[in-house]
Amino acid sequence: MAKYTRIEVAQTMGSTKIVPLFYHEDITIAKKVLKACYDGGARVFEFTNRGDHAHEIFSELIKWVNLELPGMVLGIGSVVDAGTASIFIQNGANFIVSPVLNPDMAKVCNRRKVAWLPGCGTLSEINYAEELGAEIVKIFPAGQIGGPDFIKSVKAPCPWSLIMPSGGVTPEEDNLKKWFSSGAYCVGLGSKLIFKNNNGDFDYEAITATTKKSIAIASKFQ
Repeated sequence: MAKYTRIEVAQTMGSTKIVPLFYHEDITIAKKVLKACYDGGARVFEFTNRGDHAHEIFSELIKWVNLELPGMVLGIGSVVDAGTASIFIQNGANFIVSPVLNPDMAKVCNRRKVAWLPGCGTLSEINYAEELGAEIVKIFPAGQIGGPDFIKSVKAPCPWSLIMPSGGVTPEEDNLKKWFSSGAYCVGLGSKLIFKNNNGDFDYEAITATTKKSIAIASKFQ
């Protein structure tokens, strides 16, 4: 079962504001990336469900995280149906992120009191997701939906909405400033945060440094 409550997940996302997201079929690489982000100050991490047997990798990864990375809240992303959500919940996922709004997933997550962040593209979808119990909603692909201006427009009539943009977010200060100034609660960062060096290997030291820098920038908008 989940180690952290829905409220604890939301609070941690709000305090660190940077949510790295990543998938790799090699668990050794996944561990190194997670550790690099952890060393940079990340305390929430979204492992994405994007490969065969991803649940098996996740199962091993979360056991390792609970032993070796105290305070790290590990969840799963790219989940689009209730059945898959159930599998990851059974494997200890602390939160479920989806690119879509699927009410059946809400039922599964709410039954087990697991945080659920559905993907939304309109204010009506955000409102519906909140009715279904979502504490934080994901907008995806954030850059294509309308960017920071979309969040600002949503927050005007609905200041209580907690929004995590994903897609179109980069770790540069100007970019992060635009998202957080518009009212983003936290942001999802993938390949722009977790990148490779010229040799084609993941640059763990640079990932740590970029994570630390991004969290420092985001902290200005508490």
